Amino acid sequence: MTSRVREILSWYSSDNPGVLTNLSRMLNHGKLAGTGKLVILPVDQGFEHGPIRTFGKNPEGYDPDYHFELAIESGCSAYAAPLGFLEAGAAKYAGEIPLILKMNNSDVLFEAGGSPHSAVTSYIDEALRLGCVGIGFTIYPGSSERKGMYEELSNAARLAKEAGLVVVVWSYARGENLSKEGETAIDVISYAAQIAAQLGAHIIKVKPPTAHIEQAENKKVIESEKIPVSTLADRIKLVVKSCFNGKRVVIFSGGATKSTDDLLSEVKGLAEGGAFGSIMGRNAFQRPKEEALKLLSDVMDIHGRAK
Repeated sequence: MTSRVREILSWYSSDNPGVLTNLSRMLNHGKLAGTGKLVILPVDQGFEHGPIRTFGKNPEGYDPDYHFELAIESGCSAYAAPLGFLEAGAAKYAGEIPLILKMNNSDVLFEAGGSPHSAVTSYIDEALRLGCVGIGFTIYPGSSERKGMYEELSNAARLAKEAGLVVVVWSYARGENLSKEGETAIDVISYAAQIAAQLGAHIIKVKPPTAHIEQAENKKVIESEKIPVSTLADRIKLVVKSCFNGKRVVIFSGGATKSTDDLLSEVKGLAEGGAFGSIMGRNAFQRPKEEALKLLSDVMDIHGRAK
């Protein structure tokens, strides 16, 4: 156990030994073991976006085994997926990669507009049956349905912690009162991250923030206090600070498919700002396997070198 991992575990002193053990399993697994950094492979897009647009670019991805093997061979810290994908491979790859059960999901066959609300699609006992280290749960701060989601997460997090599972929260701001640009605004991303932390998340997943400032009151403070937000590293520092002054693990999504150069440039900004790592799905598994392995290795190298 490295001193950095011990320090991170100390931030969660209210949790039981089961939670701390499972959190340490992720922090001590894979290429980044012991560094305090994480790279997680999430593959929930087949449910969220449909199989054709998700796996059509790399047909190997239709097979659940492919994603287990990509996560294992690349040295990822964990692999996250909905119930069906995990059931398809959990026994075959038992003990080879920490698993996170994505407990709620949505689809694009019905567009919810400004009121997204994912359905609860699996339960704590299934995470335990499959040998998972944790659960994943999406919330949409800004949605008119947000209060119901907060209540669902509150209940799921309570039960997960009682069972010794880590709680990973996807916190994606979206709603009728937010502009499209505002969904990734620095003030909105910081707020979404804080909400996830307040709801009891051990690990928080948000999108990389832009320099746009959505809410007028936040803009006043940022300008009057001269809070730097011009570079990605500046903005990541502010998001990390918003997660209890850096005492909650916050990782950043890869987002829409990007070129390798653009993606690695973004990851460098994340690392410079003090991000705890990346959670990268489409940008990895939609590439040919050898290219995906090289990309994930490069992402891990960048995070591993950061202090």
